[in-house]
Amino acid sequence: METSSFHITLLMVITVIAGITAQVLADYLKVPAIVFLLFFGILAGNDGLGFVQPNLLGSGLEVIVSLSVALILFEGGLSLDLRALGQVSGSIRNLVTFGTLITLMGAGMAAHWLGEFPWPIAFLYASLVVVTGPTVIGPLLKQVSVDRQVSALLEGEGVLIDPVGAILAVLVLNVVLNGNTGPLEIMGQLLLRLSIGAGIGMIGGGILGWFLKTAKFMSEELKNLVVLAALWGLFDIAELLMSESGLMTTVVTGMMVRYVGIPDMRQLLRFKGQLTMLAVSVLFILLAADLSLDSIVALGWGSVLTVFALMWVVRPINIWLCTLNSNLNWRQKLFASWVSPRGIVSASVASLFAILLTQRGINGGDSIKALVFLTIIMTVVIQGLTARWMAKTLGVTSHSVTGAVIVGSNPLSRLIAKLFQERDELVVIIDTDTEACEKARQQGLRVYQSSALDPNVLEEAGLESIGTFLAMTNNGEVNVVLAERADAEFKPPRVLALFPREPQTKATVNREKVQQAFIPDLPLKQWNTYLEDREVKLGETVLRQPGLEFQRAHLQALIRSRELVPLLIERGGNLQVLPASESGQVGDRIIYLLHDPKPKLLKRLSGSQQSNLTLEKHPVVEEVPIEVALNHQQSAMIS
Repeated sequence: METSSFHITLLMVITVIAGITAQVLADYLKVPAIVFLLFFGILAGNDGLGFVQPNLLGSGLEVIVSLSVALILFEGGLSLDLRALGQVSGSIRNLVTFGTLITLMGAGMAAHWLGEFPWPIAFLYASLVVVTGPTVIGPLLKQVSVDRQVSALLEGEGVLIDPVGAILAVLVLNVVLNGNTGPLEIMGQLLLRLSIGAGIGMIGGGILGWFLKTAKFMSEELKNLVVLAALWGLFDIAELLMSESGLMTTVVTGMMVRYVGIPDMRQLLRFKGQLTMLAVSVLFILLAADLSLDSIVALGWGSVLTVFALMWVVRPINIWLCTLNSNLNWRQKLFASWVSPRGIVSASVASLFAILLTQRGINGGDSIKALVFLTIIMTVVIQGLTARWMAKTLGVTSHSVTGAVIVGSNPLSRLIAKLFQERDELVVIIDTDTEACEKARQQGLRVYQSSALDPNVLEEAGLESIGTFLAMTNNGEVNVVLAERADAEFKPPRVLALFPREPQTKATVNREKVQQAFIPDLPLKQWNTYLEDREVKLGETVLRQPGLEFQRAHLQALIRSRELVPLLIERGGNLQVLPASESGQVGDRIIYLLHDPKPKLLKRLSGSQQSNLTLEKHPVVEEVPIEVALNHQQSAMIS
């Protein structure tokens, strides 16, 4: 008894050490963690060094798998950005419903015709690989940093399809074991379990969220543990009412807790993220350790072709049909077609199925498990290691993510916000001044009257999925602090701020993370006065070749004379705030403000308003003076 206890303790210690080591290596090398988890699991398992033998856990392995998967799916539901999902909700709905059927049929036919599996076993395999999974998709998207619509689509699919796929797999297994079950009965059982799970999750998650908001007496650490206890309690309640409904409960519970909006949500997300990382590490090591390499080799080339068919035939058909009426472009669809790695739900359910099939005396259990792990290995290695290259090639990285969070409601910031809004991009203004916020609302802008130092406000504003953070209050030192805090908490692709050429803050500005916006030492109050007095024109110019250097020199001369301030740059179809360090390339479209002093009588007669500013090409900018060109030539000769 003591020996057995020691062996189990040693097993868990080695498992945790191997799992965390794999996570550290993956983070250092910027590759999906599952690659090292599978490698370390196989190395430490029965076909390797033999340090990890999951069979010592007995039925405890199933308990660990169930509770860990519940935690993983809850964290996935908690992390879903419902605002971002709204843009691709139709496509996600199609992928979770119609797309599940496409993958089930396509993968089943591939496994039968290419892998030479009997039809029942082929469709059992197909039911196991309809899921993608947040444990693989989430870390992969953090490393690759794709644009918001694509990441929302893949994350939403990964979280919501997991319970659907797990329940479907159990129902297909029942057909294999017992037979005499028609498609309509399977569909009815699937919907019943999903409905029960969703109902318990909505009620339980709502009550949990309300309790966390009202329980002021509890510390944040205790609240995190209350969430964990409540999650597993709701999971067990759902499983008691109807088996396999608990996974849907965990997802919906997470979504409800986020929807209710509890205080210090980021601390809860961080705590659950750490637990999820530990759970994933332990599960993959244990499940991979029990894998037989001989069973994978015995599958033959037909099974390799089966996985390729799943990746490059079934998945593209699924994505293109399910996003037919969406606003995704072909590049986004192609990237979504390329990325569909399988994860922990497929591995854990396949491992349990292999045991059940073997106990019932049905051949194919080990082969199913081997084929599922082959699918995981091939999809993770091929897609995970090439996803960054594919995203850059297709131009769907987060650097092309749109939208802006602007701190400071003043005439210039509101003008910039309107320019973004006219492009149908999400724009949010944050300010503490009531009057300034009201002026922004009157212009139809989305406003938060609060401090931008509050991470909950930034999270509610959607900064996690927005491309640009711009701090442009009247205090340059405050702008630096706000920008650095936003970068540390949310890491948006572009962080800019208005600040003096030499900030007086104790900590120097990290120029790699926080860029100076527009031009050095922009006199913000002066340009706001110009806007209020209607002494400006809104213009645009395109940098062209030949004459690019002359054009740049002319623009710099206008900037130095305080006649012009560049605001935005459009490059490759993306509109972004112009950094002070950006000189521009051929083809760039620069949007600027031009100081246009008028006599007061003429301004009153014109009756123009800031909201009526229109983009025009102005001769003073378009016509490069001869002396500018000569001076530029002379300076070039001297240098």
